[in-house]
Amino acid sequence: MARLIDGKAIAADLLDRVAADVTAFRARHGIVPTLAVVLVGDDPASHVYVARKLAATRRTGMTSIERRLPANIDQAALLAQIDALNADAAVHGILVQLPLPPGLDPAAILDRVAPDKDVDGFHPVNVGRLSIGGSGLVPCTPLGCIHLLEAVIDDFRGLKAVVIGKSNIVGKPVSLLLLEKECTVTVTHINTRNLPTIVCTADIVIVAAGRPGLVRGGWVRPGAVVIDVGINRVPGVDGRSRIVGDAVTHELDHAAAVTPVPGGVGPMTVAYLLANTMRAARMAHDGNGT
Repeated sequence: MARLIDGKAIAADLLDRVAADVTAFRARHGIVPTLAVVLVGDDPASHVYVARKLAATRRTGMTSIERRLPANIDQAALLAQIDALNADAAVHGILVQLPLPPGLDPAAILDRVAPDKDVDGFHPVNVGRLSIGGSGLVPCTPLGCIHLLEAVIDDFRGLKAVVIGKSNIVGKPVSLLLLEKECTVTVTHINTRNLPTIVCTADIVIVAAGRPGLVRGGWVRPGAVVIDVGINRVPGVDGRSRIVGDAVTHELDHAAAVTPVPGGVGPMTVAYLLANTMRAARMAHDGNGT
């Protein structure tokens, strides 16, 4: 029977450690790390996600600032809001909740966030720092994936990892983090030829393809570890929708460990948002993020 990696419990432990760091930082500097969240429009899912992030912020003892803006805001006005947050020394992290309403350019808006306040890790400067193994802010979901792997793997050196998905948010950055752990990494996607054959060779499978049920039991070799980043809403038997991942978990009993969906990677993403905010505060006031 595969071990289920409890993302909720691991994320709760990380948040407890962040809270302890916040207390120590406040005692040292008299400053509370602060996260600013920019939410544009009325997307229901975005409101749910932001509420979770703000609740986690409060749990750690950090301060949160909300900027709730109308869906019809123009690009210049939104950029001006970000500029103001960049200039505010009391703000250590800035999160622009995606997706943005039509008519706004997400790339231009995310690029406007100061790299040292970019707690999502999406700014080109932080992407470049990650690519050369430098110190910068790293995307939260890939950090969460590595943390979950560390809960079940002691030595990564020489392990073969297959990443399914090539997004800038998960696939590319997590492949770089795996390389830093001395894994041999193959990056694939849903159009990769002979994908099941490639996945069968892996000690570690990270699937972030956005395709429900893509990875079947026959794709995964015995003893592998599967990290399922997928969050897909599908019809349930009772007519109500349910959330499933990109892997068919009940077919993976022969794996060493798997993450459930929900309750696996998702909580880690929120926890690392706060860990990144704490790191950004240290970078601003201590000169480093450690």
